Amino acid sequence: MDSKTIILLIFISILSYQLHCCTAQPWTKAGYWYAGSESPIPDINSALFTHLICGFANVSSTTYQLSIPLEQEQYFSSFTNIVKSKNPSVITLLSIWNGQATTAKAILGEKVNTSVLSSMLNQSSYRRSFIESSIKTARQYGFQGIDLFWLWPNTASDMTNMGILLDEWRAAVDSESRNSSESKLILTMALYYLPSFEFGSYPIGSIQRNMDWAHVVAYDYHLPLNEKFIHAHAVLYDPSSNVSTDYGIRGWLAKGFPPNKLVFGLPYHGYAWTLVNPKENAIGAPSSGRAETEDGSMSYKYIKSYIRGYNAKTIFNATFVMNYCIIGSTWINFDDVESIRAKISYAKQKNLRGYNVFLVSNDDNWMLSQAAQEEDNGPEKKRRLLLIIMLPTALIIIILAFMMYYIRDRVLKSKGMIILGNRSPSQRVNNTLDSENLDSNDPNPKALSLSTIKVATNDFSSANKLGEGGFGPVYKGILPRGQEIAVKRLSKTSTQGHEEFANEVAFTARLQHINLVRVLGFCIEGDEKMLIYEYMPNKSLDLYLYDPIRQHVLDWRKRVHIIEGITQGLLYLQEYSNFTIIHRDLKASNILLDKDMNPKISDFGMAKLFGKDEHEANTDRIVGTYGYVPPEYVRKGVYSMKYDVYSFGVLLLQIISGKRNSCYYGTRETLTLLEYAYEKWIVGKFEEKDGICFGEMGLSVICIK
Repeated sequence: MDSKTIILLIFISILSYQLHCCTAQPWTKAGYWYAGSESPIPDINSALFTHLICGFANVSSTTYQLSIPLEQEQYFSSFTNIVKSKNPSVITLLSIWNGQATTAKAILGEKVNTSVLSSMLNQSSYRRSFIESSIKTARQYGFQGIDLFWLWPNTASDMTNMGILLDEWRAAVDSESRNSSESKLILTMALYYLPSFEFGSYPIGSIQRNMDWAHVVAYDYHLPLNEKFIHAHAVLYDPSSNVSTDYGIRGWLAKGFPPNKLVFGLPYHGYAWTLVNPKENAIGAPSSGRAETEDGSMSYKYIKSYIRGYNAKTIFNATFVMNYCIIGSTWINFDDVESIRAKISYAKQKNLRGYNVFLVSNDDNWMLSQAAQEEDNGPEKKRRLLLIIMLPTALIIIILAFMMYYIRDRVLKSKGMIILGNRSPSQRVNNTLDSENLDSNDPNPKALSLSTIKVATNDFSSANKLGEGGFGPVYKGILPRGQEIAVKRLSKTSTQGHEEFANEVAFTARLQHINLVRVLGFCIEGDEKMLIYEYMPNKSLDLYLYDPIRQHVLDWRKRVHIIEGITQGLLYLQEYSNFTIIHRDLKASNILLDKDMNPKISDFGMAKLFGKDEHEANTDRIVGTYGYVPPEYVRKGVYSMKYDVYSFGVLLLQIISGKRNSCYYGTRETLTLLEYAYEKWIVGKFEEKDGICFGEMGLSVICIK
């Protein structure tokens, strides 16, 4: 075999490998966002995902057409545009479920005798109405795909009819795309972790044929409302039973379901159990039921905040692949960074398509999503990248050798020079203050050096970490003469940035009031941006309102004192300062408490300057926290002084009731706290029920009316 043939074969091999790398199935990184959560859409770090699923649309029990809850319509209509502003390539999907109450029963493992989706499957006219409405609704709100979140089909006929539905659905989607200029909608669905029920199996052939991919709901196996012995709700392995994700995934693959259409479900939540005996805390220990919340469920963000509040230790169990912590008689199980990495590694070993998060808003400063991303960029990807670089390089060397062999009588000299422009890095000159203390009475924030802050915070040690927010982590620091400070450090993954940083420094320099948190200094060195605040030893108000132990510290005298302080701070911002300031993020976590429990409004990163003669203004950037934002602001981008009044009304309601506005109330548990209080106020039937005192809620209802 001559040299030319050898080189040709090498070239074809390399080209084939490169083509394979380019056409390989992309790794799916999907996540659910629930419109009923407290997390605003702009806070989603969409750069960490390839697909984002907005949930949930309901199905009418009479027409079998989709309906969007009226109070959530504004979020569905803006979802795609907002998440694509940060990541234009992210694909958005509309998710349909079986209704809140029915889905909740399915998660608890309760049999559902009748459901709207089950009824819809029975007749072709019902299915047609559902299919046409789903396509129309997805297009209307700008979604690029549709997701079906149905965890518990009822009967064998449901399974058979589901297969028919999926065939008809795919045919309709393909036809709609052919007859329009629109790209084809993606179809996905959620699957129970097992492929078979006692009455039959999923229509695997139809799912494989018609769905772009399906995601296994690999969590909520063991719940404190159902069981009397503690167990992790999302175990990857279980040596003592078949209730595990590994058993379920192997079951799906054994049934012939293709791994490249199977997506691994990752829970960003956990459950709190009450131990009968705190000394007996291994898996299988007796439990008296749930802890902390109504069903024991806790978001990852809440769990991490809870653990930091008690300075508790988190333990990773490699046998089951789960994390847990013990605080008194409370046992909390969840997936932390170690578990997420292990599960991503498992999904790759099984050649699955990717992972799907439930819910993205439960993440704590995107720690879990980053861990999943890092595992995705692991050794296998690095080896592939190395081969992609090395093989073409080897080909070039071989070609050059071949040319030198055949052209002996010529000497090729190639001289090249790459001229690199010398660019001086932009420098900011900081007149850093390296004195031993900051003057808390000086209205002008001072610049501190990075070295000074590192010494004060013990080089940002975890022991000094107070918490973490959208801006980044906050650390306690002590200056040489003993002055305590709080240092807020901008995270590299933060969705907030230079504008919010500048806002915080500029506004706090202008505003001086006893009920506003003071910014004492700042630091800008290289990539580092930090704000230095007066230290608040009692942390934030939300840690007391919703904690079953700490809430007893807030007797009615203290609550009234806190309300008065917030009122004074808000009045100063809107009426008595030289500048009218709209805070735009007034909530319990932004109310800090000093050593005497005096409230101070903090975090002016989202604030806006408002003219004294202005009544309202518009913005195309929607910010704030879901549940505290006035409806007209989300719908039209209109904000005014009423924005903070509305937020104050919500906050006042929470201070009085001690309840989150993300829970549901009323006889059917379908009303938010705001809706429930308003309903009681309208009919004049205030009463004390479930620990909620509504006798003093008239003012808060007027604020949100």
